[in-house]
Amino acid sequence: MEYSKSLKLNHIFRRLYATGGKGNAFLVLYARRNREGINRVGVTVSKKLGKAVVRNRVRRRLREVYRLHESRFLPGWDIVVVARSRAVEASFSDLTKAYLTLAKKLGILREEKV
Repeated sequence: MEYSKSLKLNHIFRRLYATGGKGNAFLVLYARRNREGINRVGVTVSKKLGKAVVRNRVRRRLREVYRLHESRFLPGWDIVVVARSRAVEASFSDLTKAYLTLAKKLGILREEKV
């Protein structure tokens, strides 16, 4: 990830959960401004979704969605993505659409030039 770092600290995750996130059938997205000027991205996948192989696959796919569209995100945000149970069976295109739709609702995507 060119413009981003991983989000790993528990207190930052908890701070983000306190903000109003946006959700859909596949994901819940939380975002909050930071003072670093770069994005910090964290992915959460519950044990309820399946065993380690399944959870890691969902995590990899969500990180890849962000990586492919990283240039569209505004810099200076902490972002946490929480996978819901339907994300396990979702196609990559469905996950991409869900991720970008929620990011747009939160106002962390750049305006597209036509």
